[in-house]
Amino acid sequence: MDRNFAGRVVVVTGGTGALGSAVVQLLLERGAVCHATSHSNRGKDRPTVHKNPHMHLVDCTDEREVTDFYSRIGPIWASIHTIGGFSAASVEQTRAGDLRRMFELNTISCFLCCREAIGEMRKTGHGGRIVNVAARSGVVPSSGMIAYAAAKSAVTAITQSLAKETRDDRIWINAVLPSTMDTPANRDSMPDADFSRWPTVEQVAQTIAFLASPANALTSGALVPVYGQA
Repeated sequence: MDRNFAGRVVVVTGGTGALGSAVVQLLLERGAVCHATSHSNRGKDRPTVHKNPHMHLVDCTDEREVTDFYSRIGPIWASIHTIGGFSAASVEQTRAGDLRRMFELNTISCFLCCREAIGEMRKTGHGGRIVNVAARSGVVPSSGMIAYAAAKSAVTAITQSLAKETRDDRIWINAVLPSTMDTPANRDSMPDADFSRWPTVEQVAQTIAFLASPANALTSGALVPVYGQA
């Protein structure tokens, strides 16, 4: 078994969600000490949650809560940000509040967690890894989801800008760009789709784990497509 995370402390935001729990499970198998966050107790019955002793209720859109959380964790090797939200509507049906909500869930949460993770990594002087979750719609034009696409596009800008800023600190920052992932929620919302063409959360987790691992010695500032056949 690959144990390249043995003893390394890793933060996973949104750790009770479909993708987050797949990431946590994989990292635990590879020996990581995972500190996973959730905004509520939703998802607490996922098997992964019971295997991970380090679960935290944190609102990752709240600056004070995020700052307090990272200061309690202390030295970390990696921070993986799977928390986010989705909204689809035509431009006529999209309100300013919808845009603000997408930026809160996707962009603000990403920025705050990146900022605090970088601060903790710089204290150690040993470098580290950050992986953000953007989306294909953040880089590939799509219709009917302007608020979501704009927020995820901002995540890609945060990723590439901070990768440049932290280069000399040996902190590698990357983002994955999933298409529609194979989750129960997505199957329910698109029952006529061909699910076999969607990437699974386990497959996306594999890519995230590599980018967050010490085996990734070169890649920073990358926007990595994880589209599957979708």
